[in-house]
Amino acid sequence: MAWFKRFIDPIILPDGRELLTLRDAAEYITALPKAEHDEADWQVAMETLLLVAERNGPEMLARIAMMRALNRHVEPVLAPCQKPAKAYTIIKAHRI
Repeated sequence: MAWFKRFIDPIILPDGRELLTLRDAAEYITALPKAEHDEADWQVAMETLLLVAERNGPEMLARIAMMRALNRHVEPVLAPCQKPAKAYTIIKAHRI
C-alpha cells in the first residue's frame, strides 16, 4: 500500500494546515464529525483515496476528489466574457 504517496501539490485546508500525503487526507476525513463524514462528497473522496493507495491510481484523482469535498458549498463563479460574440448572418447562395 502506498499511503505515504505525496500529492503533487499539497492540499491546503481552510484552517491553513496542509495535507501532504494520502495518509494525511485519510486521517483528515476520519477525524470529521460523523454527519459530515457520511456526506456523499466525503465518501467519494475516501473511496478515491483507497483506489489510489491500494490500486496505484493517479494521485491527481485523489486530489480532485478531496478538493471537491472541501469546496462542496462554494458556488462556482464564471468569469465574465471579455468581448461580445460576433453575430454572423447566414446567406444562402442562389443557384442559377
